[in-house]
Amino acid sequence: QVHLVESGGGLVQAGGSLRLSCAASGRIFSINAMGWYRQAPGKQRELVAVITGGSSTNYADSVKGRSTISRDNAENTVYLQMNSLKPEDTAVYYCYAKVVPIRFSRAYDYWGQGTQVTVSS
Repeated sequence: QVHLVESGGGLVQAGGSLRLSCAASGRIFSINAMGWYRQAPGKQRELVAVITGGSSTNYADSVKGRSTISRDNAENTVYLQMNSLKPEDTAVYYCYAKVVPIRFSRAYDYWGQGTQVTVSS
């Protein structure tokens, strides 16, 4: 079993900052990629940012320049620093990891339970 636990969400005023964290634990052999998705009410889940094992990154246009994704491979943890937050950033943010579990030969997708980010105007 692999578990992802997020932290760092909350209520912040527009223009403020938040740092989300997500730690992966369990029977992990390796993690290929980690990232963050978000889902606002009435909308589909969308990619926010992703980082590979080699530290290549990709960001949604809507957060590019305002957010930084980083990763601690030793701790199996991914971070998302979000600055200059806008009300439209309000959503549930989900951690994602593509994990090769111990004794498995391929990677599987795992998700966290989600953390609410609310940006007030």
